Amino acid sequence: MRALFSSPAADAAGRQEAPAVPLARLRFAAPLAALLGVMHTLAFAPNRWWWLQILSLAGLAALVRQAPRLRDAAWVGYAFGLGWFLSGIWWLYISMHVYGDMPAWMAAAAVLLFSAYLALHPALAAWLWQRLARGRQLSGAASALVFGAAWLVSEWLRGTEWTGFPWLNGGYAHTDGPLAGYAPLVGLYGIVAIAATLAGLLCAAAERRLHWLAGLAGVAVLAAGWPLHTIAWTQPVGKPITVRLLQGNVPQDVKFQQTGIDHSLALYTKMVTEQPAQLVVTPETAFPILLQDMPQEIALAIRTYVDTTGSSVLFGAANANSATDYTNSAFGIGPWFKGVYRYDKHHLVPFGEFIPFGFHWFVHMMNMPLGDFRRGLPVQPPMPVAGQRVAPNICYEDLFGEEIAASLRQAEQPATMLANVTNLAWFGDTIALDQHLQISRMRALESGRPMLRATNTGATAVVRPDGSVQARLPVFTLGTLQADVQGMQGLTPFVRTGNAPALGAGVLVLLAALARRRRTGAA
Repeated sequence: MRALFSSPAADAAGRQEAPAVPLARLRFAAPLAALLGVMHTLAFAPNRWWWLQILSLAGLAALVRQAPRLRDAAWVGYAFGLGWFLSGIWWLYISMHVYGDMPAWMAAAAVLLFSAYLALHPALAAWLWQRLARGRQLSGAASALVFGAAWLVSEWLRGTEWTGFPWLNGGYAHTDGPLAGYAPLVGLYGIVAIAATLAGLLCAAAERRLHWLAGLAGVAVLAAGWPLHTIAWTQPVGKPITVRLLQGNVPQDVKFQQTGIDHSLALYTKMVTEQPAQLVVTPETAFPILLQDMPQEIALAIRTYVDTTGSSVLFGAANANSATDYTNSAFGIGPWFKGVYRYDKHHLVPFGEFIPFGFHWFVHMMNMPLGDFRRGLPVQPPMPVAGQRVAPNICYEDLFGEEIAASLRQAEQPATMLANVTNLAWFGDTIALDQHLQISRMRALESGRPMLRATNTGATAVVRPDGSVQARLPVFTLGTLQADVQGMQGLTPFVRTGNAPALGAGVLVLLAALARRRRTGAA
């Protein structure tokens, strides 16, 4: 490690480092960084431009290298973050204004403030990289490693602090690229570290301070993803089961009104009982009432359907354990177990499912049916279905790959397939739907298991263990997706270890860079 963090002179004699240009001369540094942030967003679904994620980060690295002061580097990273998040999560405005009845100006301000908060993380990465790797103390390869480590740590913080919001993590852009092959090995954060390191290598190459062997190593790491993607890290178990995924396309603005409730109850009862399947899955809160308020005739119709066809049903509904104790849950009925299966959502959405201290006024301003749920246990048993075990997750729980991996490795009998039930009607017909499908695809890659997605408005889909989409429904249409799905057993390296190896390596790189800087007496 010490040899790696050598000076450029030892690394490549005779090469000149590009001189730093004062940021004052770069009048458009911040707008250019913001534009690069928008380019970063374009790398994600519905596009498949994984290479643009690396190129945009390389552009950011080049701008940060020009910054004469640490605060200038942080400002460049912050501008990048603003462009990235404002262009990538603007659809939150729809949930707050169109469906949440928040005034337009306040909804826009909320999106701006949230994006401004998220932008602190790329600002931190830029500051940290400039702090540890500025000047000529490190070789181009070592500087790239530090950039990858700084980006990894900042993204991990964004995905964990204050319950975490890892949406648009750069690793997701690579579900269709060669780096997807690393998902079963190092997970999302390992991929984003590799991608950022490759971006750092591109930056160093553009400045002519990269040894050709380091460049060749970068190409080899990128290319190795393709053969890695062909390795089967998990194995088929049992027979494939026939699944039916329901997409009711119930408008969000009426879903929790009495007319919408009546419509949803009748619609999903009809869709569930239309024809047999070994597993039928509805979206989140498909029945938009408390389970305790379920009409007797509907409960009887579903039970009769299960008993007469041998089908299993997994449906979404809220549950009341008491007058003040609510859970967002998925319930299962089937011939493979006694009673009613129940999964309670563990990772709750701030404001929508729990109210942070001091923000009750914000929730009261929005048209939300419930605001405070109780968390379910972090590890809950899967639902048995015809020789398979199905592990539900609800809404954006599938953003948190570490939690899904932990539930698999800690379970007495790990699930053989995953099922995400969600309602994205809150965000309209926007890029949020494709972004969320891309997230589910990464979870399938990491776990080596199929992912079933049942959504109210889309994207309802079946994802194979290799992250490819087996079948999907068009968004904002009423329909049923039927497919035969093969369960998988075994644990991928990522499921066994979680994020610890990637994070540990990133921290070690940063500590080595810090030690090198202190040893050389650099400011």
